[in-house]
Amino acid sequence: MSEVPSKIVTQLLKDWRAGDDEAFRAIIPLVYDELRRVAHQYLRRERADHTLQSTALVHEAYLRLEKQGAAKFENRAHFMAICAQLMRQILVEYARSRNTAKRDGGNRVTLDGLAFKSRSVDMVALDDALNELAKLDQQQSRIVELKFFGGLSVEEVSDVLQLSPRTVKRHWASARAWLQHQISG
Repeated sequence: MSEVPSKIVTQLLKDWRAGDDEAFRAIIPLVYDELRRVAHQYLRRERADHTLQSTALVHEAYLRLEKQGAAKFENRAHFMAICAQLMRQILVEYARSRNTAKRDGGNRVTLDGLAFKSRSVDMVALDDALNELAKLDQQQSRIVELKFFGGLSVEEVSDVLQLSPRTVKRHWASARAWLQHQISG
C-alpha cells in the first residue's frame, strides 16, 4: 500500500464519518483495483462455475457499506479488512442459499497453505469453523479472515490488528492447525 493514497483514504474516511457522503464516493475509485484483487482472491478459491464475478462482489460490498453508513475506520488497511469481511459474508450467504437449493454441499473453496485431505473445503463449513474459532480466540479468527480471505500480508494484518508480525505468524500457524482439525474431522 503506498503512503500517499493511504493518507488520502484515511482522511476521506474521517470526512465520511463526519457526515460527508461525497467522501465515501471518492474513496471507492482510490481502492477499487485493490478491492477487485481481494474479490478475485475469494472467487479464485470458489468452485469453477461460480456465478459471481469479482466486479459484482465488489459492488455488493460497496452497496452494503453505503447502506451501513459511516463507520469508525482507523485507516485504509482497516477499511480494506472490513470490505474483505463483507465479501466473505456475501459469499457465505450465497453458498448457504445455494446449499439450501441443492443440498449437496457443492460450494467448495481451496485453502492454500492448509493441508486438508481434499485440498478443498465447503465454504459454509469453513465459515462455521471460523465462527467457532472466534468464540475461542477472536484474534486468531480475524487473522485468518484478513490473511486468507482478505489477501493481506502478515505486515498488513499486523498493522490492522496492531500486533507484531511475529505474533501474527504464530497465531496464523495455530489457527491453521485448529481449522485443519475442525474441518478434516
